[in-house]
Amino acid sequence: MKSDSVAFGVAGIAFGLIAGWIIGSQQAKAPSSAAAQAASAPAASPASSNTRASIVDDAKVNALKSVAEREPKNAKPRTELGNLYFDAERYDDAIAWYEQAVTLAPNDENLSTDLGVCYYYTNQPDKALARFDASLKLNPKHVKTLLNLGIVRAFGKQDLAGATKAWEQVIAIDPNGTEGQAAKRALDTLKSAHGAAGAPKPGA
Repeated sequence: MKSDSVAFGVAGIAFGLIAGWIIGSQQAKAPSSAAAQAASAPAASPASSNTRASIVDDAKVNALKSVAEREPKNAKPRTELGNLYFDAERYDDAIAWYEQAVTLAPNDENLSTDLGVCYYYTNQPDKALARFDASLKLNPKHVKTLLNLGIVRAFGKQDLAGATKAWEQVIAIDPNGTEGQAAKRALDTLKSAHGAAGAPKPGA
């Protein structure tokens, strides 16, 4: 998956989940039927990759695997394989290749965050958060990581205070950007659901 689209795909699902989990409706638009189904659950979690698998281009996969075998220290073909499987929503397969790529390119915050999102989609929120922490050590102002951090805090850990903090950081760093606007919408949704006093505390 392209790194610049990671946060938005997750955020789209998150806003659907906000509608189902906090507000109790499905008025928010989600990007896929799987997300819409998740939105109806009161304590929703990411769908299993087994139920969301799509077809990948076998020719591209085989070509990239050949390059990866020939070049064991090259992160690029492994990253591209992870991207192909991510785009096909085959997150377990994506994880296998992203983990190899991260080992070879440990200073790539985009790659690190892609791997964290895959962990989230395979119901591993703690591993996702650890990966986002690694990304933020590389770049504390990486807004896509912060946006995803808020999503996993809210929907993977039910930590709404932590989510609020992450989203506020996104807004402070990039108030007019796409991530900043997405974070603002998430915070506005939380506030409208829980009154003018602000975002709810954990467990609310």
